[in-house]
Amino acid sequence: MPLLEQLGIPVLASEHGKDVDSLILWLHYLMALLFVGWTAYFLYAIWRFRSSRNPKGDYVGVTNHSSSYIEVAVAIAEGILLFGLAVPLWSKAATKFPDPKESTIVRIIAKQFDWWARYPGADGVFGSNRIDLVTAANPMGMDTNDAAAKDDVFVQSREIAVPVNKPVIAYVSSLDVIHSFKVSPLRVTQDANPGMSIPIHFKPTLTNTYFIQCSQLCGNGHYGMWGHFKVLGTNEYAEWLKSKSGAAAVSYE
Repeated sequence: MPLLEQLGIPVLASEHGKDVDSLILWLHYLMALLFVGWTAYFLYAIWRFRSSRNPKGDYVGVTNHSSSYIEVAVAIAEGILLFGLAVPLWSKAATKFPDPKESTIVRIIAKQFDWWARYPGADGVFGSNRIDLVTAANPMGMDTNDAAAKDDVFVQSREIAVPVNKPVIAYVSSLDVIHSFKVSPLRVTQDANPGMSIPIHFKPTLTNTYFIQCSQLCGNGHYGMWGHFKVLGTNEYAEWLKSKSGAAAVSYE
């Protein structure tokens, strides 16, 4: 069993997650080293400068540069973690998106206190939305007269699904307040901001049903804002999507 799993970190279920776990692991190594080092120095200082050995106070203090060398070494280690692991990981996550033609595209919509998903259907194109069409029955303002909207799949059952071993591009948004989409095994967390559609990407590698949580306090019902994120086999995903087809049209009539 990997070390992080032994420490209680959820099982890894995405391709990029190994880089996230490596960063977490090395940060903990550094923190453990600092904890041991500074604790040892603290105990040494208590012993070295005890009153029985130093009955008279020394107001000059330390005259060597050992502490400066230690601080420089810590800064170098932190710089290596920042520029060697964190920045490349962020660059890959923020700019190196997979080809949309070879990816599963989904829009993830947060709403007090629920998670919705929208898929573009067989044509691969999302139908248009208009603010003037927003009603209680049509919260997304979806234009049902748009031909591209006819096969869109809209799921309002706290359930999102994607196929395994295929890149996913998800556009995360909110209909009301700030939420945060988090699936720990996928090592995915992204704030859902009203008025914004924020793209994220990942590649799930392990079939299972995972827990979606909102990691931003979003109101009195925050505790109940959960959902299921299903990573399915290719055939299972096709069947799941087919079972949800037509949901958009039904919801908006």
